[in-house]
Amino acid sequence: MATLTVQKMTISGILPTYGSAAAGGDDFSNDGKTFLHIKNGGGASINATVTSQVATPPAGTAAANKVVAVAAGSEQMIGPINATGFNDASGKVQISYSAVASVTVAAISVSD
Repeated sequence: MATLTVQKMTISGILPTYGSAAAGGDDFSNDGKTFLHIKNGGGASINATVTSQVATPPAGTAAANKVVAVAAGSEQMIGPINATGFNDASGKVQISYSAVASVTVAAISVSD
């Protein structure tokens, strides 16, 4: 698993840096204002899965991972990601991909 560097977006804007999605998944520190931008440059749709960290969900609900489809040649922004439901004990979000060929990602946090 690779750790993504969270980039801060301010009122001045941001020109994010993208890295290749890791075959074993990625993680990143999450302050509850962080989102993931995924670019799928491949010829087939992929799924990105954000791992739920809720061991015991409230009655009547499921501790469900969030699965987001990213179409071929498309982009998708996921978030901001709720820290309570998705941060692990280290304050990080874990994400996996159904395929990583031609997939790049950036973790971006929106500043106050």
